[in-house]
Amino acid sequence: MSRRTRKAASGKAASTPQAPRPTVTVCRGCCCGTPERVPHLDHEAQLTDLRTLLAGVAMVRRTDCLDACERANVVVIQPSAEGRRAGGRPVWLGQVNDPDAAADIAAWVRNGGPGLAEPPDVLDLYTFAPSRRVRHELED
Repeated sequence: MSRRTRKAASGKAASTPQAPRPTVTVCRGCCCGTPERVPHLDHEAQLTDLRTLLAGVAMVRRTDCLDACERANVVVIQPSAEGRRAGGRPVWLGQVNDPDAAADIAAWVRNGGPGLAEPPDVLDLYTFAPSRRVRHELED
């Protein structure tokens, strides 16, 4: 990720940790969201499903690159303000390449998301810890 891209990404994310609703950030950059990297998934349909399933519940946004390309497709669920007060922190999900994953993510977020609800067990398969640098850029 270029310095300019990182700066733009961190500027966009600056207000999300205190968001009243959870925020679901879907990577759709150089590796995530491309049929070359993940050929069996309809990437636009996955994003549309998340937006439809979480309408009025969470903000769903698309970003160019979360700099965890080896884990394509990457989705980050940031807690709501209430979830953060309850101890919730952003949860990074990688290799979200199952067409049914959007429903599992949406069910958790509808129940409150990080800090307020336990994620479905299936999401444990996707959870990973990004590098400190990458994590810091999204959380600031």
